[in-house]
Amino acid sequence: ALKLREERKKAAASFEKSLQNILKTLNMNKVSFMVKFHESKEKGFTMNGIDNVEFLISTNLGEPLKSLAKIASWGEISRIMLAFKTILADVDEVETLIFDEIDTGISGQTAQVVGEKLKSISSKHQIICITHLPQIASMADEHFLIEKSVIDDTTQTTVYRLNYKEKINEIGRLLGG
Repeated sequence: ALKLREERKKAAASFEKSLQNILKTLNMNKVSFMVKFHESKEKGFTMNGIDNVEFLISTNLGEPLKSLAKIASWGEISRIMLAFKTILADVDEVETLIFDEIDTGISGQTAQVVGEKLKSISSKHQIICITHLPQIASMADEHFLIEKSVIDDTTQTTVYRLNYKEKINEIGRLLGG
């Protein structure tokens, strides 16, 4: 258990630095992140070791580090999850990453940066991304439109692969017309 604690602390230092660097590329320029270890309240050790781990974050300059679970906005959580998945994908060598509505709470320049980050990750991994933002959708190699309809009191979902012209029309629709 003590060996596991030491290995986790070594990994945490690298993880903190990597996460902060990625978040800075995602328009979170003033972010601070720390992995905090608390000794488990259970006596002895468990199959997970003797520590509980908490992620602390400050997204604004001058604010103290606080529990990620308590303070992050939806837009911040979207970018933090993208950063987590980026780091873990490189370590786990996961072939496919799925981002469901990674655009929650972001827009404008931040959406552009998130789209560029996803495009960059796609050079090493297959990305499946559900988005409503044209800045992100425009970066994709392939596009699918998901539509829901009600037929005989039953909701049906249909997925269409879009050709180039349909892709342009759909991104235009996302832009508002």
